[in-house]
Amino acid sequence: MVVRNQEELRRMLREERTYLAQQLEQMSQASVAIHERMGYGNHMADDATEAFEQSKGLSLQQTIRHRLTEVDDALRKFDEGTYGACEQCGQPIDWARLEALPAARLCIRCQELREWAS
Repeated sequence: MVVRNQEELRRMLREERTYLAQQLEQMSQASVAIHERMGYGNHMADDATEAFEQSKGLSLQQTIRHRLTEVDDALRKFDEGTYGACEQCGQPIDWARLEALPAARLCIRCQELREWAS
């Protein structure tokens, strides 16, 4: 899909935000259900499986929350008029990068520098 303007990127971010919020809600409900079942298994291995599933779910929820924060930050930048500028150097982020990753915070150069420093 070729994105022609920033409004299309904003629409994509809003759609992603809706999707992520729905996923987070569903996972929260599933996590509660798993938590309520813990300790009622017929075998210790059942309880261990439930604990593992809960841990995996919580990790995934954390990842989704992080992504949701990134999307919210990008939408806030639209409102502030700063969308598309690298947070580190202030230069415009390449259009192809924004098409591929609408919530990108850094230009390619600054992202590579950050990754190399890690």
